[in-house]
Amino acid sequence: MRQLQKIKEWFIEKALFLSALFSVFVTIGIIGVLIFETFEFFKVISIFDFLTDTQWTPLFSEKHFGILPLFAGTFLTTIIAMAVSLPIGVITAIYLSEYSSENIKGVVKPILEVLAAVPTVVYGYFALLFVTPLLQRVIPDMSGFNSLAAGIVMGVMIIPIISSLSEDAMHAVPMSLREGALALGSTKLQVALKVILPAAFSGIAASFILGISRAIGETMIVAIAAGQQPRLTLNPLVPIETVTAYIVQVSLGDTPTGTIEYSTIFAAGMSLFIVTFVLNIVSYWLKKRFREVYE
Repeated sequence: MRQLQKIKEWFIEKALFLSALFSVFVTIGIIGVLIFETFEFFKVISIFDFLTDTQWTPLFSEKHFGILPLFAGTFLTTIIAMAVSLPIGVITAIYLSEYSSENIKGVVKPILEVLAAVPTVVYGYFALLFVTPLLQRVIPDMSGFNSLAAGIVMGVMIIPIISSLSEDAMHAVPMSLREGALALGSTKLQVALKVILPAAFSGIAASFILGISRAIGETMIVAIAAGQQPRLTLNPLVPIETVTAYIVQVSLGDTPTGTIEYSTIFAAGMSLFIVTFVLNIVSYWLKKRFREVYE
């Protein structure tokens, strides 16, 4: 019987190892394809022009390969999304951690998870067909495709990420800090803002960076609601194009495989991968530091 148990455990251990190894190989394969195709792209296009040119028109007769307009659109929608999700997410986390009862928390948290489960294509059409007409009543000059509506809806989608991770970070703060602050005469709000928030800062910052990574990598919302006009602008009322939306445009279009125009999606994808990779490293470092403080 003991021998049979050992054999079962051996098979389970090897199955888990192979699963982890498979994940590693898939990641290496994706990175390898990106590096190879990007290298082929930069054999033809100067990396200096790629990083400094202010026009992105690889599908036009007069071709320019400057990635700046795509990143301008990406970061503009990301900034709008985080301006919406960060304050709402942190306030929600404070309420769930410091004020709500277990019954209320048991209702609110599943509702927040539903927001994260809604397909992004639904969010995209919600931004295009509901939020944009609503904003146009206030801002008549707003274009039908714009980064403002896309960023706002993207921020709503990211709220569960910010609130859930921030609430976990606040919940991990030792109860002794709360009790000590209350014993010194602090109000509950003062404890939340001046004791809990600073103590949980690393975890909150990590959730913020993960939210940024999620916003930068979002595809369908910006592809549907933000437009497909790459331009170097900070105006949220006009159509823009993000890196992910351009990749979708070329992947689903008539661009022949193997051409320099098609290779642009790999160069753009590699640029996006580097940005999100750096953000994830920073997020991991912050979470690790957060754990070390309270372990």
